[in-house]
Amino acid sequence: MSSFFTAPASQKKRKRTGTAATAPEKRSRKRREDSISSGESDDDDNRAQAEEYESDGSSEEEENETAAERRLRLAERYLENIKEEVDEAGFDAAEIDRDLIAERLKEDVAEGKGKVYRRIATTLDFNSATKNLFRSDNLATTAVATCAPYAYTTTKDMCLIKWQIQSPSDPKADRPSNITPRRRPTQLAYTRGNKSHGNDPKYLHHTAPILCVAASADGKFVVTGGADRRLIVWNAKDLTPLKVFTHHRDAVNALAFRRNTNQLFSASSDRTIKVWSLDELAYVDTLFGHQDSVVDIGALAQERCVSVGSRDRTARLWKVVEESQLVFRGGGSSEKRLAKGPSGAHAEGSIDKIAMVDEDTFVTGSDNGSISLWSVHKKKPVFTLPLAHGLDPPMKPEEVHADADINEAWIPPQTPRWITALATIPYTDVILSGSWDGWVRAWKVSDDGKRLEAIGTIGATKSAGEATKEIDGDQTAEENVRGVINDLSIFERGDRGKDGVCVVVAVGKEMKFGRWRKYPGKNAAVVFEVSKKAVDGVNSDQEGAEEAN
Repeated sequence: MSSFFTAPASQKKRKRTGTAATAPEKRSRKRREDSISSGESDDDDNRAQAEEYESDGSSEEEENETAAERRLRLAERYLENIKEEVDEAGFDAAEIDRDLIAERLKEDVAEGKGKVYRRIATTLDFNSATKNLFRSDNLATTAVATCAPYAYTTTKDMCLIKWQIQSPSDPKADRPSNITPRRRPTQLAYTRGNKSHGNDPKYLHHTAPILCVAASADGKFVVTGGADRRLIVWNAKDLTPLKVFTHHRDAVNALAFRRNTNQLFSASSDRTIKVWSLDELAYVDTLFGHQDSVVDIGALAQERCVSVGSRDRTARLWKVVEESQLVFRGGGSSEKRLAKGPSGAHAEGSIDKIAMVDEDTFVTGSDNGSISLWSVHKKKPVFTLPLAHGLDPPMKPEEVHADADINEAWIPPQTPRWITALATIPYTDVILSGSWDGWVRAWKVSDDGKRLEAIGTIGATKSAGEATKEIDGDQTAEENVRGVINDLSIFERGDRGKDGVCVVVAVGKEMKFGRWRKYPGKNAAVVFEVSKKAVDGVNSDQEGAEEAN
């Protein structure tokens, strides 16, 4: 006797009723009918439009023209009519293309990858830049940081000053037309330390010269470091102290924020680099590796930084997440061939300045006057530019010895001017450098990324009473910045620099790390406004956007 458990499998299958089996077919048939009916209505609309746009030339159409060919012909005629209407209305396709969100997203993706995506060096008119000097009664200005439209300067007499930089355009509406608008920066806040509190751990200020300053991108924090081994976090609004860190065991020489974050890197003479999180006002980590004082540091968007170790003559790339570092060794000569004798080449004794171009490229400045271009994929410089700021004039006989009639062989050879300041516009091909020759010089990274090329001297044609000057590196040209340039800071005007760039220069009568020599000039700061070049009445930022990678 068969049962359900012993019956063949073919008999176990249950048959569906006719109503249930035909339900899906009915639904699918209904959808097909709806689509056909909608397609017919669309065809009716298309035919109506075709009849509307079809001109009297329809009689010339061939009798054997298919439906597809007829639709194609009418579509082409419709597009031609639209194009004629747009041309009459003055439609600017290029302007719309530049404003497309897709273009901005493309640039953001390129920046996220850490590559140079804007070639703007040739679009900036460095030689015609205007300048304004501003100062307070202090000792040498040691450092400057900017967070538009504000600038923060520090001095050797323990002062931190906040300035508001005036816009180069849009003067105040209530100002009479016959009065020149104010261009000099306005002092907004001022605070000064006291060295008599050097033994007071609760004192919320510096007790020795302030050597470096950095401002966060969100405008909330300003951080300073000094020879008193203190790192102080300030409220950027009114310069009130928020936190004092004493983790470093020697002078804090340089500071750098990770781009668009509140992660901070600090470099010290104790040969370490420390990582901080200002969102929590907390210490994070310490990086070891340099064999001498870490005198400069730079960072961009990725969680890494680069630093230079002065007389250990190395630059190091620190990968914070991987807890690793790459070492790049300098110490070469500023000239490839030594045929000119000992005075023809200047050995690199110390690497003092560093700045990042993009995540894979950076530049360094040395005490032999050379600027070197580096890639993270090579251990040696990709290119070295010797004597970027020329040579100091030879010493006079009376400066060498009291007897003016001394042997000329006793007079020491000319020495190169050190690179005392170095800055870049991140993710572009623009590099600025400073020394004590009185000029801020501009350089560009070549299109192939293997050379540095001179593109101008900031404010060269605006100096000497608006008289044009020929700048060839010697001492005959009139100086534009009198003193030693201790620091540089750059920010772009307008959206992605469409209105040019602003360069703020920290100037002093002496270097920030020493007082062994006095330079003629002032303890002050200078603002340069660099505008875009105009090409046939069109602002050159349009062309610069087209050159983006």
